[in-house]
Amino acid sequence: MPPTWDSCSSTCSCTRRACSRTSSTPTSNILRRRWCRPDRSVPRAAMSLSVDLVDALKCALRAQGMTYRTLAQRLGLSEAAVKRMFSRRAMTLVRLESICDVLGIGLEELSGAAGRGREPMARLDETQEQALVDDPALMLAMFLSINRWSQADVLALFDFDIPKWTHLLMRLDRLGIIELLPENRTRTLTARNFRWRSDGPMERHFRTTLLGDYFSAPFTGDCDALFLLSGSLGREGIAQMRARLEDLAREFDSLLARDAGLDVAARTGISLVLAQKPWMLQLFDRYRRAPAR
Repeated sequence: MPPTWDSCSSTCSCTRRACSRTSSTPTSNILRRRWCRPDRSVPRAAMSLSVDLVDALKCALRAQGMTYRTLAQRLGLSEAAVKRMFSRRAMTLVRLESICDVLGIGLEELSGAAGRGREPMARLDETQEQALVDDPALMLAMFLSINRWSQADVLALFDFDIPKWTHLLMRLDRLGIIELLPENRTRTLTARNFRWRSDGPMERHFRTTLLGDYFSAPFTGDCDALFLLSGSLGREGIAQMRARLEDLAREFDSLLARDAGLDVAARTGISLVLAQKPWMLQLFDRYRRAPAR
């Protein structure tokens, strides 16, 4: 029996005449094939999701202060091509993954941001940082969550039980750092490559407490590297070096996103300390000539 108007209208845009024909002749089949076409005016969920994802990408670009020109250079495209891609809100999955790699975020993280409709935090506030500094277990829970450790992996490698781990996740949720989902799954509310506040609680804690711990052991392992460089640069050279350090930080974030899907056993915790500043060793102070009066 040919489809009725009611049954056909839910899946295609048809004329009543075409769908109500009862003849089984080849002509009627041709008419049905001709008129029963998908209604392209009806919004599709996939297209809506694509728009949300592109909007989330724009938020991620703003959070990192990255321009279309910089993104184009990293993708090997022209700036006009990137602008056109974003304005049309259309790109392939491969291109989307490439942009995520540049931004140092994963597709899962981007999808979560798109679903929430909010821009991921590029920085924590003072209260959030202080809470982490005050409780090392909470700080550890944040790092494990951001790096997508499953509850099973956490309980296998750290001395937490389910009630303790759940309590830590609930605190992170109340602080607005993660969103706690059923079965203790989490969705990170920060950008993967968020930055600590300049001279904030965490940076001060690192300088006064953690820096000695970081440099206490020699850098002789297969995963280690230490470069102590000093010299004199002009303003342009200093600006170029800072830009290179920022590029390296973004590349590190990109690698984190790429390897986030690996098993915990296949990953090693790595920390980078990237810094530059005008600095003269204090032990040289005694050799300075007193300023003329």
